[in-house]
Amino acid sequence: MPKITKNYKRVLLKISGEGFCSEEKTGIEAEKFASVASEIKKSRSTKAQIAIVLGGGNILRGAKLSETGFDRTSADQLGMIATVMNAIILKNHLEIIKVPSCVLSAIQIHNIVETYNVSKCIDYLNSGKVVIVAGGTGNPYFTTDTAAALRAIEIGADVFLKGTKVDGVYSDDPKTNSSAKKYVKLNYFDVLEKKLAVMDSTAISLSMDNDLPIVVFNFRKKNNIAKAIEGTRIGTYIGKSS
Repeated sequence: MPKITKNYKRVLLKISGEGFCSEEKTGIEAEKFASVASEIKKSRSTKAQIAIVLGGGNILRGAKLSETGFDRTSADQLGMIATVMNAIILKNHLEIIKVPSCVLSAIQIHNIVETYNVSKCIDYLNSGKVVIVAGGTGNPYFTTDTAAALRAIEIGADVFLKGTKVDGVYSDDPKTNSSAKKYVKLNYFDVLEKKLAVMDSTAISLSMDNDLPIVVFNFRKKNNIAKAIEGTRIGTYIGKSS
């Protein structure tokens, strides 16, 4: 696909927690955090301001825990804490390679991370820091995809970059269906009407209502994070019209 001629000035990058662990196990794998940090450092050459939202699924999924009979609100709170853990780990890997960064959390954890607010986030972005926004929305029953869409809108990001383990949006799971079709471009209604497994409907609707374009791409492929941030059209683009 053609390269967008104008680079993004500010982006929101979302990476699912599962991106930080192997397929066959959950947990924290330092080398995967180091790899993401390295890719983010490469993307700094684009001059774009970068905010990041991380999932916590490699450690704990609140919705999954609640299926065992655990209180949903408490389960989601634990999931939010898992995102803070991932954020702190990524921040440390960024600092190791001399990329200035900070963590802002929607849930208050005093003496460990700063509390999120929009003005503070924008100030840090303007100062050149990579800002990792953790804690989801700070409320139960909302996914980190919805949190990412919300934060992108709040900070005035040009695009919502959703990094996944596949190279875009497909009509079916390409791992189990070799005939699955990859979509290069979709509009928001396509995603909602076809019930495509991109992200939850709240995140899609929020993006649609605020005209926030979404790019779904494979963040594990070398240089893809930098390509997405600089505006090279990779993965699947979701926007106003197809």
